[in-house]
Amino acid sequence: MEIDILPKMVRAQTHMVFIVVPRFNITTLITMIETLRIANYLAPSPIFSWEVASFDGTKVTASNGMTATVEIANDKLMPAELNFILGSWGTENYNNRYLTAWLRKRARAGERICGVELGSYIIARAGLLDGRPATTHWSWLNGFKENFDRVEVQESLFTLDSKVMTCSGGLAGVDLMLRLIEEISGSSFSGEIADQMLHHPIRSATSPQRSTMGRSTETMLPLLREAMTLIENNIEEPLTVPQVAKFLGVSQRQLERQFRKNVGCTVVQFGLLRRLQNARLLLISTELSIRQIATASGFNTLSHFAYSFGKFFGRRPSDYREAWPTDEPAPSWPGSLSDFLDTLNGTTPKLT
Repeated sequence: MEIDILPKMVRAQTHMVFIVVPRFNITTLITMIETLRIANYLAPSPIFSWEVASFDGTKVTASNGMTATVEIANDKLMPAELNFILGSWGTENYNNRYLTAWLRKRARAGERICGVELGSYIIARAGLLDGRPATTHWSWLNGFKENFDRVEVQESLFTLDSKVMTCSGGLAGVDLMLRLIEEISGSSFSGEIADQMLHHPIRSATSPQRSTMGRSTETMLPLLREAMTLIENNIEEPLTVPQVAKFLGVSQRQLERQFRKNVGCTVVQFGLLRRLQNARLLLISTELSIRQIATASGFNTLSHFAYSFGKFFGRRPSDYREAWPTDEPAPSWPGSLSDFLDTLNGTTPKLT
């Protein structure tokens, strides 16, 4: 299926350029543009104009298999107040010197730059994020940290710097656009756009990317969310269950009981899941050796890491160095909490 997203419009007071790379998330692109369209619909005269372009030809395939018809990215693109770089699967390894040079030129001209989802990798490689706060999709966050130690990486929906911004992707793109529109036309106007989109509330930059941690929001207790966050923040040097309980001010027995009741596994088992997920991410997003990845994921021995990884994912760590292998029609992301619980319950080989 093909979609033509070449806009036919004259330049408005605020112009935006969207640069897409192969396997980009088309939902993010469309919802960001739709926010601008509704703004123009509500305004007495168009406030925003935009172009969608690529350095990879006029036909760019998105991650869902749809092909988008876009402009060729070059110096003929209009000067813009905002330039968005959208990347998803494979962008952690994408490197195009023409795009890098184009970004640096636009930054020198004083135009604002924003990396969306894994587009943050592209602007970080261009050196535009050094010393600045930045984010990307939570599932790639630790790999991003490993690759760019001069970037102040944080888990948030987006970062709003005066010149260089980042966005975690997905529907966070809508929140970012609404906040940018608020800068230009005020909060009342951005609120009207949100009403049209049935998008409530408009989230702030520092809002967390995740709320359920893989479970229903109705069953997720604040205690469990705090415990899960604590475990995730200490993957390289895992905390013991008594240490987690002490930090949260509860008994070990109470903590374990709540995990079994509401999550379906023990604290130790959940920690193992997050460490394995972290290892899989580092495999696909960094050039660290498997031994280094095992250490960075809290495993004392390479043999324990290889055994646990193989039991859960059904493959050796070395088989997971590509997020989306070129010979596979679609990507997959094994390692969800439900998969892990099935493993523990005996549906798949049990982890020990």
